[in-house]
Amino acid sequence: MQISFENRVAIVTGAGNGLGRSHALELARRGCKVVVNDLGGARDGEGASMSAADAVVAEIESLGGEAIASGANVTKMDEVQAMVDAAMNRWGRIDILVNNAGILRDKTFIKMELSDFATVVDVHLMGSVNCTKAVWPIMKEAGYGRIAMTTSSSGLYGNFGQSNYGAAKMGVLGLMNTLYLEGAKYDIRVNALAPVAATRMTEDLMPEQVLEVLTPESVTAGLVYLVSEDGPNRTILAAGAGGYAKAMILETQGIYLDDAEQTPENVAKNWDKITDPADAEEYTTGSSQSIKFLGKAAAAKGISLNR
Repeated sequence: MQISFENRVAIVTGAGNGLGRSHALELARRGCKVVVNDLGGARDGEGASMSAADAVVAEIESLGGEAIASGANVTKMDEVQAMVDAAMNRWGRIDILVNNAGILRDKTFIKMELSDFATVVDVHLMGSVNCTKAVWPIMKEAGYGRIAMTTSSSGLYGNFGQSNYGAAKMGVLGLMNTLYLEGAKYDIRVNALAPVAATRMTEDLMPEQVLEVLTPESVTAGLVYLVSEDGPNRTILAAGAGGYAKAMILETQGIYLDDAEQTPENVAKNWDKITDPADAEEYTTGSSQSIKFLGKAAAAKGISLNR
């Protein structure tokens, strides 16, 4: 079945280049009206220009689609709200938000200025918070919304010299996990994309032959499904070079220690059992962990958890 976005409206941040541009163009090809947001700064976030966003709008219009450009800085809520207001004034709805805007300021943690740490977190995490906060009431009122966060393997698994970037990229997953719960009854679905692509963010990190395989379009195929009407919810989709996989945070079953046994020495003694991945589970609420541990304690002590 063909995925279509006829009569839908999307905001794509960081859409002037790379992945964001690819996302915006493909959504437009499938009938979506698009707000092309891009501050137009350099890779480290310095500077501003509307030229990149305007160019993508022109591409969309040449395809017969509808789009407007926005130079809103996602770290500034007043600018984000003005962007959302412009979309509502033009089309009267916002169905999709793709939080893609980002910058890099890589250095080892010991050499990194705290201002560079804070700026990267502000763009990636707070930028996603600001944009989501601005569209959330609209989606709640409509009883429909699709939001995509952009995470990274740097957050999921770590990457040398990217403590700021990695922290921000794990932060958006915490945001996703809670918004999934709060948005469920309004059919607001929140997912995350963990991309690997050849963009100006990665162009000097990989050999040319490798970059040729890592097309933004291959990542966009996954993104488009995430924000589609029948897309999933609370899913981390890793995508790159034609590969697609679900990333998950799992918790082992662990063990229970009686009161007298709850010592660091017994934790060390039972470390292999505590970390045994057999029967590890993916939880969808924080309370699931509490329920597991309370269940083990209740069983050991003969306590009923039923009121």
